Amino acid sequence: MCLAIPGKVISISTENQIRIGRVQFSGVIQPVSLDFVPEVLEGDYVMVHVGFAISRVNAEEAEATYRALKEMGMLEDELPPGEEVQEQLA
Repeated sequence: MCLAIPGKVISISTENQIRIGRVQFSGVIQPVSLDFVPEVLEGDYVMVHVGFAISRVNAEEAEATYRALKEMGMLEDELPPGEEVQEQLA
């Protein structure tokens, strides 16, 4: 099952005319396309689905979603293998 996972935008750059954010998911940092959410700035939280940020969310919503996914045991399948899932989002 593919989910949207909340993460925090650490930095933003442009690569081949694509807006790319380095997004942190509980200690794991992944490149994410930000083209669908042009309003997103560094420090914002986004919901990410298959490498694309699909919406901006506030910190409280991101934390609540992360906790719910963790409680359901759904993060392990979505985060890169071999990475330890930590307790806090940011």
